[in-house]
Amino acid sequence: MPTLRASTFASALVASSLAASAEIITVGASKDNTLFQNDAGSISNGQGSYLYSGMTAIGGLRRALIAFDLSAIPAGSTITDVRFSIRVSRTITATERTSMHRMLANWGEGLSNSTGQAGGGGGAPAEPGDATWTHAFFGSVPWARVGGDFDAVPSAGQQLVGTGFYTFSGAGLVQDVQSWIDNPSSNFGWAIIGNETVSGSAKRLDSRNNPTPANRPSLVVTYTPVPAPATLGLLLLAAGGRRRR
Repeated sequence: MPTLRASTFASALVASSLAASAEIITVGASKDNTLFQNDAGSISNGQGSYLYSGMTAIGGLRRALIAFDLSAIPAGSTITDVRFSIRVSRTITATERTSMHRMLANWGEGLSNSTGQAGGGGGAPAEPGDATWTHAFFGSVPWARVGGDFDAVPSAGQQLVGTGFYTFSGAGLVQDVQSWIDNPSSNFGWAIIGNETVSGSAKRLDSRNNPTPANRPSLVVTYTPVPAPATLGLLLLAAGGRRRR
């Protein structure tokens, strides 16, 4: 039986160890909000039970914002899979294409809380620090572009039909999360953009403040951490010991 060269064996051993060390973490949203189309930029819903995305029956646009704290993932990790799950809890239309876009600027979740029309679909008066149609932080920091600063190219998309849970995944989300692990200060989350060309296309989504914990959005990330130097040393020692046999 052929004998593996020491270098080949060491490489195989390290690769095997890295593959075996893949980790999976489930993270709840750290903040979320809805941008309600409004020229005055005075409406928000930072603490509401729901988010909204799409166009209302009277032609108003809604854009959901959501972000996750990824600090539990070790620096230097390699992201291999990302799955974002969110629940549609109300809809009056059939299938609508909805996409996730990487946010390009930080934004706020203030104390506004709309509990009225359609569970908050009309919004509430914005509070200091809320994200609104015109401001990333109401009362202080405007968006560079009205309606929110986000990448025009979607990171992921999904067809939302009736009520229930939907999962977004793909290489775009993996790339986004990897960039945030490599540069944590750039993690501003995503905008969830629905059909903005058809009246009545808006979907109501359960937010991180939804009273039913099981209905709240989540992010499942699979990653491979960088092995500790001591671990790599042990692997190389093991490879060297095999070579001397």
